[in-house]
Formats: sequence, structure tokens, C-alpha cells
Amino acid sequence: LNTVSLQVLLQGRGAKVLGCCPQEDALWPDLTVLQHLEAYAAVRGVRAEDAAVLIIRITKALDLQKCLKTPVRRLSAGEARKLSFALSILGNPTVMLWDEPSVGMDVAGQRCLWKVIQAAVRSKERAAVLSTHCLEEAEMCDRVAVLVEGQLRYIGSPEELRRRFGMSYHLEVKPKDMRQSDALHSEILQLFPGAARQKRISSLLTYKISMEDALPLSQAFSKLEAAKQNFRLEEYSLSLHTLQQVFMDFSRDLEEPDLEAASEGSAEQGLLQP
Repeated sequence: LNTVSLQVLLQGRGAKVLGCCPQEDALWPDLTVLQHLEAYAAVRGVRAEDAAVLIIRITKALDLQKCLKTPVRRLSAGEARKLSFALSILGNPTVMLWDEPSVGMDVAGQRCLWKVIQAAVRSKERAAVLSTHCLEEAEMCDRVAVLVEGQLRYIGSPEELRRRFGMSYHLEVKPKDMRQSDALHSEILQLFPGAARQKRISSLLTYKISMEDALPLSQAFSKLEAAKQNFRLEEYSLSLHTLQQVFMDFSRDLEEPDLEAASEGSAEQGLLQP
């Protein structure tokens, strides 16, 4: 992505109103997790007795309690990221900016963080801007802006994005013998005449199948099971297009000038300009 600048206009004192989790952890290596949290609470104007309660609550939610007395330089990448995020929500700021908050975390850490994110923005009086490469993370948002090669391709809800650009099925088949791929491709086209073959990923053959070309699911799976036996497929899957796949379609079609983009729920022709 090209560099994107963001200007936020705030009413009130920024230190109390704004919480920020930058892409690079802005932490002091020799201070402990607890010292960071106490310092930020003081800057935010949180009373000491209230800060102690908030710190316990936040560190428990983010599974950081065991790290309270650990210096930052001894934290794992995921733990340091959790601390940066914790600092951004400490004191209940009304505006939060999160730049790839879950980078460096394992799956369990991501799930933990996402629960806290959802809790943090539950109030309608708080707002957050989240930058992420994780499409599952983006699906938590009320509105999504998709940037591809620095160009704004879409603004709207995740549901509208999926409805407008993802109303199709995604088929993946993995043959045991890739020498059968051409014959298997012909079989797929017989089952789904409008199937569009996508870029091959490793030994997987992938197809995009429009709703109009799809068989009723019971028939589709029955025929795919027969193909599995005939072609000795290792595995196959048929699923609705995910937000991740929609994003990949955006990236692949970047050069097409007539791509539809939706803004504020309405369609516009061509690229959206930032």
C-alpha cells in the first residue's frame, strides 16, 4: 500500500479523547507492563484507585496478567502488541486508531484481542478506525474501506461488499495426480458450465461459480462426490465467497477500468478516488 495519511479532528483534550495503537510498538524496553499502564493512566487523567481496577480488567481480558512485572524487552511480539493495544483503550477514549493491532499474535491471541475490540466499540459514543490486512478482522467493522495499491476501491458495509461482489461460490479441488488436472477441469465445466478457473494455488484447482450457474447444493455435492471417486480427489470444498476472496478479486482486477465500486450504498463506475 502507498502511504495513507489520516487527519482526525477532536473536540477536547487529545490525550483523554484519543487512543492509538501504532503499527510499530512505541514502548520503553526497560519499563514493565504495569509501569506502562500506570503511566498512560496518569496521562489520561485516571485516578490511581480507578486505574488499578482498569488495569486488572484490561490485562485479564488480554491475558497479560502474568506479564505485569515483565520488562517490555522480555515480552514476545504478541505480548508487546497486546500491551500497545491495551494502552490505546485505557481510560475509555472516545476515538481509537488501531494500525494492524493483531500483527505478531498467534490465533488464540487474535481471538482474545478481537473480543476486546468488539467490547471496546460496543458503545455508540465511541468510534474506532482499524487498519488491517486480516479480512476476518475487517468483518468486525460496521464499515469497510478497501485499498488496493494505494487506490480506494470500495467504501461501505462488509455485508454490502459481499453482496455486491461476492455473491458466488468458491470451489477448490485437490487431485492426487496433477496429470489429471485437464480432464478434471473438463469435468468441472460439465458440472458448472459457467465456472471461472482462478489462479492455481499449489496443487489446488480453484473456481468461481456464480449463483446462477450453481446447482442446488444437494445436487452439487452429490456430483462432486462422484467426481471425487472418479478422479481420486484428495479433497474438495464448495463454499460461499469470503471477504478474503472478494479482496483478492479486487487485487486481481485492479487494471480493469469498469470495475464497480460502492460508496454510501450506491454504485459508482470506475475507481473511487481517495
